[in-house]
Amino acid sequence: MANTTVKGALAIHGQNPQFLVETVIRNRIWESVYWKEHCFALTAESLIDKAIELRYIGGVYGNQHPTEFLSLLLKLLQIQPEKEILIEYLQADEFKYMRALAAMYIRMTFRAVEVYEILEPLMKDYRKLRYRDMAGYSLIFFDEFIYQLLSEERVCDIILPRLPKRQILEESGELGPRKSRLLEAMEGKSDHGGSDHSRSSSRSRTTDRSRSRTSDRSQSPSVYHSRSPSEAGSRSGSPSANRFVSRSPSRSPSPRNMSPDGMEL
Repeated sequence: MANTTVKGALAIHGQNPQFLVETVIRNRIWESVYWKEHCFALTAESLIDKAIELRYIGGVYGNQHPTEFLSLLLKLLQIQPEKEILIEYLQADEFKYMRALAAMYIRMTFRAVEVYEILEPLMKDYRKLRYRDMAGYSLIFFDEFIYQLLSEERVCDIILPRLPKRQILEESGELGPRKSRLLEAMEGKSDHGGSDHSRSSSRSRTTDRSRSRTSDRSQSPSVYHSRSPSEAGSRSGSPSANRFVSRSPSRSPSPRNMSPDGMEL
């Protein structure tokens, strides 16, 4: 039948993969027009075209109508594609809604260690996603959506399987410590800053040396010869220096103290 899980599918968390979606929502998906018209006989390859056409993510909206995102998610649970195919879905980063669909499926079906290892690198994606729910449309960032998958119990109106805390997996040795992007950026900045500081210090030393050389040259005797004769004369005190002394009219005898023959009275 069209609603049965593919033959040979493996049980996920001890049950039929489609049963990971609650019965009420699952029945609404099966009864929806989108499921009957667009999800019939889809394969892992043909599902790509439908995932590319997605324009929003979300759970149910309006009068409990399931979104196309939920319908394709249930279809993935029904056909159970191989792990390599899902990784290809994630690597097609130009199709962000297909990437979000694959991330949701991985969160619901993969082991806890694989979930952290595969989904945590996706938190570098900061693109916007359109989200639809009972309240209407809203915007959510891709890294925020991944954080919800790793930390919350219900996403897109679907109760997610229990996921152990990362700290527990680290203490048991199953998962390595998480690398902080902020710490890596700070370390890289400090290294770059240290090299810049060494370069600036070397440049400052070179500048100081050049300035000292310039000051030494400025103190050489050749510079004294470039001074004006009056300045040199006044410093030496020689008689010849009187020739360069400025005789301004204010220092000349006043005409009122002069005799008619030019003699000073």
